Amino acid sequence: MHSRAGDGQTSAPLRNLEEWDDFLAARYRPGKAQEEFRNYQADANPTVTEFYRQNHAHQTLDFVLAKKKEFCALTRGKKSIWEMAKFLNTLVDESDPDTNLTQIEHLMQTSEAIRHDGHPRWFVLAGFIHDLGKVLCLWGEPQWAVVGDTFPVGCAWSDQIVFPEFFAANPDDQVPEYQTLYGIYEPHCGLENAHLSWGHDEYIYTVTRNHLPEPAQYVLRYHSFYPAHKHGAYTYLMNARDERMFDWVRKFNPYDLYSKGTERPRFKEVKSYYEDLVSEFFPDRIAW
Repeated sequence: MHSRAGDGQTSAPLRNLEEWDDFLAARYRPGKAQEEFRNYQADANPTVTEFYRQNHAHQTLDFVLAKKKEFCALTRGKKSIWEMAKFLNTLVDESDPDTNLTQIEHLMQTSEAIRHDGHPRWFVLAGFIHDLGKVLCLWGEPQWAVVGDTFPVGCAWSDQIVFPEFFAANPDDQVPEYQTLYGIYEPHCGLENAHLSWGHDEYIYTVTRNHLPEPAQYVLRYHSFYPAHKHGAYTYLMNARDERMFDWVRKFNPYDLYSKGTERPRFKEVKSYYEDLVSEFFPDRIAW
């Protein structure tokens, strides 16, 4: 996997981002018991464990605010969805013997599964673009600032976050204001008023939010917020709109996790469909 982070183990505990996707699918496989899910230390992939050690140590409120300022201003020029999908393809790890699919093909596996089940066109599109924010890796961001379960910062961490013990190394652990249930927030303030850990979700939401309906915005922004949509955490920060929109996030989750490994998409056969779909919602070029 190509990356410009350049700081060795700190930036890349995973061999490639596909390892992260495989871990997620195994962790949330259908029928897995809750007690089995919580058995992280015994059976978790060691590289994923190290990934979370880094993620939990570095995802502070100050870090998140700085990254939002750096990337959410969308100052990296205007490019089309297709240009950025092609750019994302450079994340393919040519040394990985387990996959030779491009990133576009992985995205299309998700979107084609959604399309097959007859969902709205915006939902298909959300599946197609949901991981485009991983281009952050190509701009030098370390893996722990691109993928991983997301969670609010600036308030107490839920015990439903994977490896919660690793937060002991986070500087925010020493800030009393951030260690109360609500922290810097008000009860049921709405997730739009909360700051979640930085990663590809927030970035692709910011890039595309002016072009997509609200349910699609929620899917993109919160598809990695597993403590909430899989375990029911942080309801005390959510408002009625969040609760309603999370029905779509939960509906999206199985397509995200379990479409990988299905039949390889025949891109030439469906290219015109996706060209029409993208042009229906997006202008030729948008700010990144």
